[in-house]
Amino acid sequence: MDEFRFQITEELEDERIDKCMSMLIDSLSRSYIQKLIKEEAVTVNGSPIKGSYRVKTDDEVAFCLPKAVEPSIEAENIPLDILYEDKDIIVVNKPKGMVVHPAAGHYSGTLVNALLYHCGNELSGINGCMRPGIVHRIDRDTTGSLLVCKNDAAHKSIATQLKEHSIHRRYKAICHGVLREEEGTVDKPIGRHPTDRKKMAVNNKGKLAVTHYRILQRFEKYTYIECALETGRTHQIRVHMASIGHPLLGDAVYSSLSSPFKLDGQVLHAHTLGFVHPATGTYIEVEAPLPDYFSHLLQVLK
Repeated sequence: MDEFRFQITEELEDERIDKCMSMLIDSLSRSYIQKLIKEEAVTVNGSPIKGSYRVKTDDEVAFCLPKAVEPSIEAENIPLDILYEDKDIIVVNKPKGMVVHPAAGHYSGTLVNALLYHCGNELSGINGCMRPGIVHRIDRDTTGSLLVCKNDAAHKSIATQLKEHSIHRRYKAICHGVLREEEGTVDKPIGRHPTDRKKMAVNNKGKLAVTHYRILQRFEKYTYIECALETGRTHQIRVHMASIGHPLLGDAVYSSLSSPFKLDGQVLHAHTLGFVHPATGTYIEVEAPLPDYFSHLLQVLK
């Protein structure tokens, strides 16, 4: 078991212990922290405490995390729409509804299950056995281009490009409302939602997030747009467009607006992915064609 210790500072005085720990440790959910407290895995000044305990300045909080046991992930013969492939990388066109990598509740039918069948052992291991080859992600209901690395050298190169924001990513989306300006930029930091930890939000304490958008076509109640990411925060386009009053059509998480169309999640497609090849140094740009549902929706809106 891994043991962690930290001391309460003055600005955290009188916070509930579970809230305090969730603020300090972003990787742990509040419900999981409450479970640890109930199991007496959390101590304050050497003694177990109740969940209602309010911390005091200079309290020493200690807790133990049990070692995670990762389930074995099976290769599954799931068809892949391959846009580009060589001995170092593979770019796939992810379909709607497919989860990228296994997690609680999704240990089969993921992109990783399909990649293990297609690539065998030829996937980078930097992100562990649950996410072999995965260097970036797109949401389950977002379609389009996703780059996977077959070895650790390729993984490190692509990860560096992502960190330096040098990978070109352009998305196609349909948002609610009619945008007036032909193009614009949303420059607002994004962090975890203050009350719903499953969501992201514009947050002054969050990380830099910049989205550039331009209008492709206007409809009566909606706008077809292209978004270019300068940064790659979780749910970035969805959060940014909602923040300016134009949430994505079909997005039940970041929009309260109803849709007259039968949609499975947000209308968002990772159309273009441009990067420097990790082995050759050549710039490669791959495009994923719009999925049928998206093309059909554009025809309906005309």
